Amino acid sequence: MATGPDQPAPSQVVTMGAALPLLPIGATFGYYGLPASLREDLFVQFVPQLLAYAALSLWASHTSQVSFQLGLEKEKVWDGLRWGVVTGLLLGSLNTFVILAAYPSLGYDITFLKQTPHGRLPVLVMVPWFICGITLFVELNFRGFLLGRLVELESHWRGSHPSQRLSPLALTASTLTFAFDPFLVNTFRYLHWIALWDGLVWGIIWLKTRNLWMTIVAHALEVIIMYSAVRIAIG
Repeated sequence: MATGPDQPAPSQVVTMGAALPLLPIGATFGYYGLPASLREDLFVQFVPQLLAYAALSLWASHTSQVSFQLGLEKEKVWDGLRWGVVTGLLLGSLNTFVILAAYPSLGYDITFLKQTPHGRLPVLVMVPWFICGITLFVELNFRGFLLGRLVELESHWRGSHPSQRLSPLALTASTLTFAFDPFLVNTFRYLHWIALWDGLVWGIIWLKTRNLWMTIVAHALEVIIMYSAVRIAIG
């Protein structure tokens, strides 16, 4: 298809769309360079996520086959449920042990979790409704959109097809952005490091399967397990 003088070439269109995640990534790490008084502002903490969802909306409104590019095709639902449950059970059990046993053994106090927004909500609101809702949006953002577009950007830069490599730069950038999200860090303090290996596992799963259902189910089940166990343990 020919392009006019004012129309970007197809490869340029891909790059423009793929570069949108750089906005929330820049905002995430730029946050840590702000004065302490600004970093305490709740709205400021949410700015990277707001930019991410704005970028996702802009990308989706100008993109065809959105479900395919995110990894949300109907035919992938069953595999997503099956392997997502297995992954969620494993990560949920591991991270529950880390929170309830490993961290306290190192002298960390986890009772602050009762004062987080999640800890203050009624259990029947959090499980499963609120957790599943949050998980859906988080996975759409960090894996489906952010990681997916970074893979596209990295592949364009390397001159390869997006499915031909693990895309280590995209995986690293998306994982660090997820683990150091300002609201996550301020809410869960030192426990935010758990998101580092979670983000790495979910990112690898998405890269290998291109199945976002799998990461959504794994993420939701893991958090339900952790939340329920912690809620019982600390009251």
